Amino acid sequence: MKVLSVVGARPNFVKIAPLLAVMRKQLGLEARLVHTGQHFDPEMSKSFFHDLDIPEADYDLEVGPGSHAVQSAEVMKRLEPILLAEQPDVVVVVGDVNSTMAAALTAVKLGIPVAHVEAGLRSSDRTMPEEINRVVTDAVSDLFLVSEPSGVDNLLREGRPWERIFLVGNVMIDTLQRYLAAARRSTILADLGLANGNGNKSHARYVVLTLHRPALVDGLEGFRAIWHSVEEIAREAPVIFPAHPRTKKNLQLAGLGKLMEASPVKRSNGVRVIPPLGYLDFLCLQSEAALVITDSGGIQEETTALGVPCLTVRDSTERPITVTEGTNTLVGINPRCLREEAKRALEGNGKRGRKPALWDGRCAERIVNVLREVYGTRAQRPAVARRKTFVPAHRARVWSPEVSSLSRTGEVIQRTGPVGVGRRIA
Repeated sequence: MKVLSVVGARPNFVKIAPLLAVMRKQLGLEARLVHTGQHFDPEMSKSFFHDLDIPEADYDLEVGPGSHAVQSAEVMKRLEPILLAEQPDVVVVVGDVNSTMAAALTAVKLGIPVAHVEAGLRSSDRTMPEEINRVVTDAVSDLFLVSEPSGVDNLLREGRPWERIFLVGNVMIDTLQRYLAAARRSTILADLGLANGNGNKSHARYVVLTLHRPALVDGLEGFRAIWHSVEEIAREAPVIFPAHPRTKKNLQLAGLGKLMEASPVKRSNGVRVIPPLGYLDFLCLQSEAALVITDSGGIQEETTALGVPCLTVRDSTERPITVTEGTNTLVGINPRCLREEAKRALEGNGKRGRKPALWDGRCAERIVNVLREVYGTRAQRPAVARRKTFVPAHRARVWSPEVSSLSRTGEVIQRTGPVGVGRRIA
């Protein structure tokens, strides 16, 4: 069996790393990796590949920056001849970036099945480019590998066939669990003056901030209001802000804070604006924080896994389990709510959730087992045109490797071992 995986940006790298690690240990499975080059910072891309032990990509499309349309079109143009030459049994796409959608469209038009890792997530906010990418990718995918129950509900509601939906857990948490010990050996806290010579925190608390979504940082009035609240929070505890290039540019356009380019730690009224960090450094920073403020989807999940309170500066989330079970609180683009919730967290009364089921570090194993069962030989490869019609059974399966084959009868797979938990999902 040949599996071709496509990545393009930092969130993809974190999700593909454990999958490739499992795939490359499997006899009879050829794993190919295509890097679209959507990531605009090649040095940061190399850093992630190094930190996460991702082997060099078999193909680098070198798409580079551009508008959503330009990036998507370039990925499709450059990926098509590779798919024609490789003829994989399945194309695996992860997440919701432009490369995800473009790769899915390219593959399905060639009759190659697409397996979507992190399928079914919905924010119901069509102003987010990622939401469009999620909806389009799931519309053409053949296999849906889901991280949380809401994803199953969304896919069933949209008419996806239940027998192609698998609740496998969160592959990004596989990476977090594997590298957390290494991350805690990072010197980033000492580099930022947050640790003493013994590596222990010298501050009782600090806050991590990430803001990058256009809906927030491109609207200067709303951005100013949020920023002033962040500055107030920074009077109570240092706020460490690894700034996305777009955010940094808009800080300057809005006249918010002097970024002292000569200093490795740039300050703005108690907020320390620093360059983007590699995976291990940022994971270390998150894991020791008293609070994380973000508009990122992945960070909502990581903070839940780490047990760190998280305030999300958005009105909705495609990852509702981080709110209902985890440590995440949606504060919207509401400066007063942000200040109040931050004060609560810094006083030690922040939200303390629990790690959701199947966020256990074994998601990649479950995904590869599903891929082997569904696409194990070319003779078994299902054509996209032969998809079964939707069966309104309102069931999805949680994959367990103890189950030897996939049920085609509509019965819910029951747990026979410690990995999966079969259950009806309404």
